Formats: sequence, C-alpha cells, structure tokens
Amino acid sequence: MKARGVVAPMAIARLTKALLLLALALVAFITLRDMQRRHPERLPWTPLSLAAPIGPFTAAKITRLTENAPACRRLLRYAGAAFTTLPPITGPRCGYADGVRLQPGPGARFGPDAPAVACPVAAALLVWEREIVRPAALRHFGTAVTRIDHVGSFNCRRIAGSANMSEHATADAIDIAGFRLADGRRVRVLGDWAGPSPKAAFLRDVRDGACGVFATVLSPDYNAAHADHLHLDHAARGMRGGQVCR
Repeated sequence: MKARGVVAPMAIARLTKALLLLALALVAFITLRDMQRRHPERLPWTPLSLAAPIGPFTAAKITRLTENAPACRRLLRYAGAAFTTLPPITGPRCGYADGVRLQPGPGARFGPDAPAVACPVAAALLVWEREIVRPAALRHFGTAVTRIDHVGSFNCRRIAGSANMSEHATADAIDIAGFRLADGRRVRVLGDWAGPSPKAAFLRDVRDGACGVFATVLSPDYNAAHADHLHLDHAARGMRGGQVCR
C-alpha cells in the first residue's frame, strides 16, 4: 500500500510536467504561427519580400540573392521597382552576371546617374530608401529626399591597402556621398558627419538603418578612407553571419 502511495504522486507529477510542456509547445506554436502571418520579416525561414518592413534577417536574405539573379529580379518586379537588366561583364577578376540599373521611381532618384549595381544591392537600396531614408528625412528636416548622390558602384579595383579585390569589382557595392532635399538643402557625408546638427543626426540614422539591409556598411567612423562617403555592399560573407557595420 505504501509503494502505491509513493508511485501515485510521482505519476501525477510526471503527467503534470508533460501537460505543462505540451501547453508551452502549443503556446509557442500559436505565437510563431501568428508572427509568421503578421510579421514574416521577423522570422529566418519566411520568404523575402522587398515590400515588407525590415526585419532582423532581411540583410542575410538579400545577400542570399547573390546566388539567384532571376529570383532577385523577380522580387524587384513584385516590389514595383523600375529597372533595366544589364548585359553581363566578364573578366578574370572583375565583372558581374546579375547587374541591373534602377530607374527613377516614387522615391528619391540616384545621381548623377542611375548606377549599375548587382541585383542584391539594388534590392537593398530599394528597401533602404523607402524604409530608412524617407522617414529619416521627414523626421529631421520635415521634407523629402529627392536625390541620393553616389560616387560609383562597379569599379575593377582592389581594396585600398590590400591585395584583395573590392566588392566594387563585382558591382556588389555602392558609395553614397550625400543627399538632396526637396527644399534645396544638401546633406554631405564630408562636412556634415560630425557635430550635433540635424544633418549629422540624419546621416547617422541612415547609416545605422543601412545595417538592416546590407552585409557591410562603412562610414567615416570606420576610417579616414571613408570620410566622404558611406560604403554599402553585399559581400557574400553576409550569408555566413559576417555582417560589418561601422
């Protein structure tokens, strides 16, 4: 009788624990299902949408498009982006097979011309301009950005001071020098980065926001070579969690 009296409470305890674990698993399942429906950008396994808000896995998902140019162009079209597909450029060290040129759309255009960039860079620029640059301009200046000034993308060259080829050599990078506002004001990385001004705060906001969509973001805080621009790229190491943001 005593043995039965001991076993019964133990069995009840095991059953209670199993029921508790089952309840927790059910809550987790319902929570994940709801998140997948409402906020798919917050989960690593959901498909990428360039029309969605930025999530913690957006940059890595965009970087993976390096392996699938047709899928990248498809996502650009689904997001309503206007672009032209560029013919491949091949060479022993430089070139690209997934180049596109973004055409002017509802947001800010790129100047002095529409840059030739690898498709994942175009995808990231589309999201960055819409989700980061536009609201930051309204927040700090009360007006819109009409043009984003760049100083180049595709360039067959090495990283400064290194034997390694730059991401520019495959059009997987672009350098942003400044922004032009609808009221005529200009914001330049060179000259406006330092200090407590609204321009400096804006530049830091768009730099920090770029870290959510690019594999690499380098600013004047990184080194003197980036004193006049923001370097944005989609290096393949971003697929391995090797993001750099400085």
